[in-house]
Order: sequence, then C-alpha cells, then structure tokens
Amino acid sequence: MIFPEEDLTCPVCCDIFKDPVLLPCSHSFCRNCLKRCRDSKFQGCPVCRRRGPKANPPSNLALRNVCEALQQVKRQNSEQGDNKMNCDLHGEKLKLFCLVDKQPICVVCQSSKQHKNHNCLPTEEALVDCKDELFSSLENLEEKLKTLSHVHRSSTETLKYIKSQTLETQKEIKRQFEDLHQVLRQEESSRLEAVKLEEEEKMAVVTEKMDELSAEMLSITENISFIQEQISQDGIILLKNFAATQDRSKDIYLDSHNMAGLLIDVAKHLSNLKYRVWEKIDVDYTPVVLDPNTAHPCLRISGDLTSLSYSKEPSRCPDNPERFHMSAEVVGMTALGSGSHHWVVETGSNPDWFLGVAAMSVQRDAEVSARPENGLWTLCFRDGEVRAMTSPPTSLTLSKIPTQVKVQLDYNKGKLSFFDSVDDTLIYDFTETFTEPLFPYFYTQSCHPIRIMPEKLLMTALRQ
Repeated sequence: MIFPEEDLTCPVCCDIFKDPVLLPCSHSFCRNCLKRCRDSKFQGCPVCRRRGPKANPPSNLALRNVCEALQQVKRQNSEQGDNKMNCDLHGEKLKLFCLVDKQPICVVCQSSKQHKNHNCLPTEEALVDCKDELFSSLENLEEKLKTLSHVHRSSTETLKYIKSQTLETQKEIKRQFEDLHQVLRQEESSRLEAVKLEEEEKMAVVTEKMDELSAEMLSITENISFIQEQISQDGIILLKNFAATQDRSKDIYLDSHNMAGLLIDVAKHLSNLKYRVWEKIDVDYTPVVLDPNTAHPCLRISGDLTSLSYSKEPSRCPDNPERFHMSAEVVGMTALGSGSHHWVVETGSNPDWFLGVAAMSVQRDAEVSARPENGLWTLCFRDGEVRAMTSPPTSLTLSKIPTQVKVQLDYNKGKLSFFDSVDDTLIYDFTETFTEPLFPYFYTQSCHPIRIMPEKLLMTALRQ
C-alpha cells in the first residue's frame, strides 16, 4: 500500500520520519525532534499540547518501516535518474548529440563505427536547437489545429445550411407543383363538365326522338284498329269505305329514325388527352437558371432561380469554394462548352449591372476586374453609361438604354454578342478563342432585380 508523503512527514522538521516515536495522544515525531522540543522545557505534545510522561516514548515501528521503505524507493529512483544520463553501452556521460541519428551519445560513441563521420553538437547547444525546432513544430501543429477547428465549425454551419436548403427547396417544389395541380384541377373540371354537357344534349335529342316515335306508334296503332274494324264490316260497307281506308293507310310515312351521332364522342374527349392538356398548360422555360451555391452572400436569388437583387444584409451561407466571396456576383447552373446559346435578361430600372460570361477558372475568392484577360467578357451599365468591359473599357453610344439585353454566345466561332432585345439591335461583339467552359455571368449592386426572361415553348409531335 502506498501512503501519501505528507502522512509520513514529521510535523516538527517537516521531513520524512527518522526513528519515529509514538506519544499517548497518538501523534508521532522524530526521536531527535521530540528531544529538542523537550530540551526547551516543554514536556507536552508539540501538536496538541497534551502533557505526557517524561520517560522516553516507545518507537513507532510500523511507521519507521514505512518511512525506510519510502526512502529506499527515493534512492533507487535517484540512481536510475543518474543512470539515464549515462551511455547504456559505455557508461560515460551523454555529452554529445548526433545530428544524423538524432540521439545523445558519449565521446566513445562518437569514435565508434556507428557514429564515425557524423556531425555532432554538445548537448547544451543541441538542446537549444532541438527546442527551437520543437517550438516551430508546435506552432505548426497549433496552426493546423486552428485551421481544422475553423473547418469543423464551418462544417457544422454547412450542415445547418444544408437542412435549410432542403426545407426551402421542398417548399418551392410544393409551391410550383401546387400551381400545376391547380391548373390540372381546373382543366379536369372543365373537361368533366364538357362530357356532362354533351351527355345532357345527347340525352335531350334521344328523348325528343323517342317522343316522336311514341306519337308515330300511337298513330299507327289507331290505323291498325281502324283497318281491322273495316275488315270486319259487311262486304258492301267495306267496299264503300275502301278508298278512304286505303288513303288512311297511305298517309303513314315512316321516318328513317336515323340514330347516327347520338352517342357520346368518347374519342373527342380522350384522344391524346394528356398531350392536349399539356399543350394548354402555360409553362415557362428559362434557358439559363442561376446557381445559388455560387451567389455572393449579399445577393438574393428568387425561388425559381431566375432573378437576383442586392441586399446590404448578407445571408448566413457557408463559405464554400464555388461561392463568390468578394463581389456581388453569381453564375448560371450549366457550363457552356460548345454550340450556340442565348438568353434574355430584363434589367428594367436597375442602374448597376454586369452581364456576360465567365470562364470556369475565374477567381471567386478574390476581387478581379471584369476583363477578358481575367476570364470575364461582360457588358456593363453604371453611372448611366453602357460600356463593353474590354481592356480598357469601351464606352458605347446608344440611342436608348436597353431594358432587355439578349446575350448570344457562339462558343465554336468564339463570338459573344449583346443585343437590345426590344428591337434586336446589336450593342457590342466580343471575338475570342475560348479554351475552357463558360458560365452565364451576372452582377448587380442594386436592390432593383434583374431577371432572366422565359421563352415560349413550341411543342410538336413526332410522327413515325
């Protein structure tokens, strides 16, 4: 059992008991410490002041054995510590540090084959260098820990943002599908009503024909009864009435009773029903949509991803690599790497905007000028002036400020054109050899939104 060292300390000399004695009050002291106290004419216990016998008190053998065992352990630990300062192979003091093997050695080790021709330093100098190196490693590790902590915090925020994105996206999906459901419900109701109306019309026609048939049947029945009655008369009476009877039977003209076209026109109601309903649904198609994961925190993107505006209050969005961090920019969702593409942007009353394309490699964590050499080909409207952002920018003289700008890209021909969409007049042409995919590019620092305009869809059926 190991006792705390303070429990094995004499209260007089504050050291480990040496030849401890036990007083009647149960307190223990070193024999010499108790003798010195009593030589000062105080015969009581130095701790509790209780007076005891003047004779020599008995030794505390159990306490003495424990204290001697503790002293022996301390001596062994001290000897082991001294041994650690010596070479395990030669027993000499470790006075040198091998810079090649990174370990302390003695002077004999330095002359051995293992360390011959190795650069060495005295342990005092090596200790300073090693501490400096360890301090440098410590700073490096602390910096890495700081970076990892930042990434961990960012990851936590990203998890929250992903949850928020999920809820907002689901909400927008439900909203758009509810619009579709409402249109479908209205179209369903209209078509069911059309079937019901046709049913009523056809049933009215059939009922009218049935009434006419009933009248004709009654007339024929009466004629049959009359003729039967004439047949039963005497011969002369029958002959006298024969002409009238014959005329009466001839007056009956049977209608053809054409029943064609009286059934519900099922084919009219059901033929290509889904396609014809889809044709009537007014669905907007936007050739370019914005990627909200690239939008600067101060940009507000609409739920359908077709418009943007600026807000002085930045949103709480993660600092992901795709996002523009320094300027109020955003790009489209799809990269354009070949072919011809166009989209129309409604700028309206927005007084501060850039439109065009951005290279995939354009920097997003630094503020760069909108120039072709930086991977940006844009048209700018600022301070009431329209400029093509060449190097240097080119001021354009226009008859009017465009409120709708058509951006047309022919990637293979290396041509980017801007038109006033209202009258289709050319504003400016860029000519470039594009070497990487391009994204539709948008910038604004105005609260007035700019919007990518939808296009009309032409639906045609493919015939085999």
